[in-house]
Amino acid sequence: MDESEIAPPAKRVFPPLYASTGDAAIDRLAFFHVLERLKTQKRTGWVRQAYPPLVWHGSLTRVSDSISDHMYRMAILAMCTSDSTLDVSKCVMMAVVHDLAEAQVGDITPREGISKQEKQRLEAGAMRNFVHDMLHGSPAALRIEALWKEYEEGETNEAKFVKDLDRLEMALQAREYEMAHALDLQPFFDSSLPHLRHPEVKRWGEDLAQTRSRLR
Repeated sequence: MDESEIAPPAKRVFPPLYASTGDAAIDRLAFFHVLERLKTQKRTGWVRQAYPPLVWHGSLTRVSDSISDHMYRMAILAMCTSDSTLDVSKCVMMAVVHDLAEAQVGDITPREGISKQEKQRLEAGAMRNFVHDMLHGSPAALRIEALWKEYEEGETNEAKFVKDLDRLEMALQAREYEMAHALDLQPFFDSSLPHLRHPEVKRWGEDLAQTRSRLR
């Protein structure tokens, strides 16, 4: 198989938004079940973002990490910071909700031809559905929504830190795929490590780059 044999991504089909029953218990339970999609949906960047070697190495179901895998490691990375100026609890919670909308819309990548504005619209609609139709605007739901919005806006120190963790986690995963499958995934490092801004996360990225350089 060569790169020319890799088919372009199929047009994404979105599941219908949940229709509230009006029963808070039933709707809340439906939300709990929707979260299972984060465990089973693969990170599309690895599957579709023009990296045929991952296809060549067999089942993508086996190779690619899930959305939940990604968010969980980010949450643990947040707990590892020594930056006392950050609200670490908020960072951990932000890490585990920042891709929550992908339970509805999936991990949309630029290669799919969906504009940034349309992606933002779809994700915001998914969050409204979760927060108001499924969780009935409860205090917990509004906290989830506020954390998601704070991350999307990217203005606070916590949001900027978690965004750096998002980049670092991708680089860590790329390195693990390189080692497991004898690949060169340089584009994933180029699109992540140079953009780290938080001093500690930047240092972690430098440690990763130096280790990678020594072992190549």
